[in-house]
Amino acid sequence: MHLGKVLMIDTAHPHLEESLGKMGFACHHFPDAMLDDYIRIAPEYTGFIVRSKIQLDAKILPFAKQLKFIGRVGAGMENIDVNLAHSLGITCLNAPEGNRDAVGEQAIGMLLALMNNLMIADPQVRKGIWKREENRGFEIKGKTVALIGYGNTGGAFARKLSGFEARIIAYDKYKKGFSDQFVDEKDMETVYREADILSLHIPLTHETTNLIQETYLKQFSKPIWLINTSRGGVVNTAHLMQAIDQGIVQGACLDVLEYEKFSFEDISQQQLPEAFSELIRSQKVILSPHIAGWTHESNFRMAEVLATKIAGLFNISHY
Repeated sequence: MHLGKVLMIDTAHPHLEESLGKMGFACHHFPDAMLDDYIRIAPEYTGFIVRSKIQLDAKILPFAKQLKFIGRVGAGMENIDVNLAHSLGITCLNAPEGNRDAVGEQAIGMLLALMNNLMIADPQVRKGIWKREENRGFEIKGKTVALIGYGNTGGAFARKLSGFEARIIAYDKYKKGFSDQFVDEKDMETVYREADILSLHIPLTHETTNLIQETYLKQFSKPIWLINTSRGGVVNTAHLMQAIDQGIVQGACLDVLEYEKFSFEDISQQQLPEAFSELIRSQKVILSPHIAGWTHESNFRMAEVLATKIAGLFNISHY
């Protein structure tokens, strides 16, 4: 059975292509192709598999006359014009279930390293510097951890935090009645008043771009630790550094940066303001290169999740 061709715009775990092949799809790769090349060949394809290489919007989607689905290898859909796709009869699929546990584990790892000064203490000890009092840390136990967004990654983070004996609360603008054994649903006033640790689990949209800025941060009653494993554009870096200097933020764990390229594969060297220099100099910040959801295990699981969803779309039970 031949179900058409799938254009692998970005790389994915080989399991995805193998599964698509068993379903009856022919998968094609053009690693050196540019947007104009994809526009030219778009009419031939039933499916697109993408991460963040290109924007799937009005420049290309209307030309994809046979397109039935777009599979995003990951969670965020900001590089896909989902409304336009739906209007054209294209189903948009993503795989947040595949990397949510990886994101949750990374967030906890970064938080523990930050609160216990591990990034400071490790190089000191290697140089023979033994500072115990200066590197005295803080415990998660007894703190109030506030989550902004309670979807796949927020839920995974809460589950993994449950053993630390912290109080976990969450605010989600688009969900109600989601309190469970791991988290208590609260309004933003409660978050501002009670949070010791703030963790972001939201997509990048027009509503969330620069959400974490001066006015937002100044509403917290206590100094907070900030974790961002969502998207870099959610946090205004200059305002974050001001808040760290003022003691409003005690420290930050940032897996994502405001200055990332569209593809998330690098930093845009053309647009690095002074705030970035302050960020990388600060010992109150821990950084990683957008890898929270990018473990060896999650790479496979995201492929598996997408394959299952594509099979469901075409009513394929065995492949």
